[in-house]
Amino acid sequence: MTDDITYGSSNVFADLGLPDATERQAKTRLAMEINAILKARRLKQVEAAVLLAVPQPKVSALVNYRLDGFSLEKLMAFLTALDQDVEILIRPAKVGEAQVKVHAVR
Repeated sequence: MTDDITYGSSNVFADLGLPDATERQAKTRLAMEINAILKARRLKQVEAAVLLAVPQPKVSALVNYRLDGFSLEKLMAFLTALDQDVEILIRPAKVGEAQVKVHAVR
């Protein structure tokens, strides 16, 4: 038995070698927040579609984390439609560690 352990990074999409890993991670984090809000408000997909001004199948895709059809900008617009503030913070990175992070504060 070997003790070969592979530790992942903070981005599972990068660990899987997927293209656009940083964008995928950011989209997923925004979608998690949107879905948490929709669930907390107990909105049906049809109701959410009206509120977000998209067809119901788009809400279904969002709820199921099929995010290829959504831009970061669109996901941020959904959050503002749900009465959430979205802030983008830009600051110097540590050497060799530039990255995009999405944090939610409730």
